[in-house]
Amino acid sequence: MPEATPRNRDYELWVLLDQVATLILNARDQELSQYGTTAMQAGVLFVTTQVGNETTPAEISRWILRKPSSVTGILDRMERAGLIKRTKDLPRRNLVRITLTDRGQKVYKQSLKRGTIRRIMSALSEEECEQLASLLEKLRAEAAKVAGVKHRIPFP
Repeated sequence: MPEATPRNRDYELWVLLDQVATLILNARDQELSQYGTTAMQAGVLFVTTQVGNETTPAEISRWILRKPSSVTGILDRMERAGLIKRTKDLPRRNLVRITLTDRGQKVYKQSLKRGTIRRIMSALSEEECEQLASLLEKLRAEAAKVAGVKHRIPFP
């Protein structure tokens, strides 16, 4: 492999970061498939639980950093699976609220078992985890600036 120039190094690091994220997401999806959900849907269940019954699709979009149209598709699948319920806000008819169904609450509790994530992250020492968190927060802040994200990213 030829020596990386600064430009190639940046691209190679980005590809590596993307590959790691994709592989962890795939492993998490495999783990969650036994509960009939995906990592992205588990993320929506988490947000809805954190925000409460006042959750809107726009709020979910801000938390999971996905476009509103992508969130709509995720919510459509989750509603068909019986995980969430959409309710029109009575005072503001154009606003939709998201709540978990009983099944959604059960799946959310099951999704808190994060063995795959724990197993993967155990490859790093405590010090390496702290370093990685610091570096990722720095990259996230710069990426948010470049992407024009104006709101504070709520988690973590």
